[in-house]
Amino acid sequence: MPTVIVRKATREDCPRMMELIRELALYEKAPEEVTVTMDHFIESGFGATPVWWAFVAEEDGIVQGFALYYIRYSTWKGQRMYLEDILVTEAARGNGLGALLMDALKTEAKERNLTGIVWQVLEWNEPAFNFYRKFDAKFDPEWVNAVLEM
Repeated sequence: MPTVIVRKATREDCPRMMELIRELALYEKAPEEVTVTMDHFIESGFGATPVWWAFVAEEDGIVQGFALYYIRYSTWKGQRMYLEDILVTEAARGNGLGALLMDALKTEAKERNLTGIVWQVLEWNEPAFNFYRKFDAKFDPEWVNAVLEM
């Protein structure tokens, strides 16, 4: 049985996290969309004013998954955790790492007194929908995403 540890990400995890981000982008059929540089990624998470935080899941000492989040503000609900990405590498799926990462996020949200966790799911990603249903997630088909690129 592999040894699994979920912990807060460190600066040293960033290269592996970027590998997993590229794996996720390939899975989501958009590998060319990953344009963030390593320096920007590290500075944004571990610089003087971090804007994101993350948990990593290690299996036998190798990071096999992560969950990256930031805090957003809802004028109706207050501060909420926004789950930007959660990923367990394909080779490590089915070992409970995703559930452990979700548990870590829920604990963090409660400790920070946040009012909830929100995220997006691609409409065709049925495995993700099935995973989130295990946590009694509610899906809202009413809202449409909008993006203004700079």
